[in-house]
Amino acid sequence: MAVITAPTGPTHEVGGTRFTSLATPSRGSTDTSVWRVEIAPGTPATPHRLTKEEVFVVLAGTAATRIDGLDATAATGDVVVVPPGVDFEITAAGDEPLQALCCLPVGGQALLGDGKAFNPPWAQ
Repeated sequence: MAVITAPTGPTHEVGGTRFTSLATPSRGSTDTSVWRVEIAPGTPATPHRLTKEEVFVVLAGTAATRIDGLDATAATGDVVVVPPGVDFEITAAGDEPLQALCCLPVGGQALLGDGKAFNPPWAQ
């Protein structure tokens, strides 16, 4: 399938975070999952590690990140690249929601603090 039409709204919600699956295996992609994420201000980060590299393109707002113990911010148009196997957190900085486009190779998982693997449903 060459064109996948956009969903009419978010496909998953967790706390103050909304995910909209765009290109995923269940929607027609085979190698790369792409989704839009919106994180409301004040939503706490969920520390985790990734099994594959994840890329965030900031579309609106500002991202506050912690990658392998280093804090940084990313503004609209900036890109956050998260290598596999390092501690990672992302939140909305300031009073505006963070909106980002996320890309993760199909099969990528999050490893939560207890070491359990999490298969993000918005990437499947």
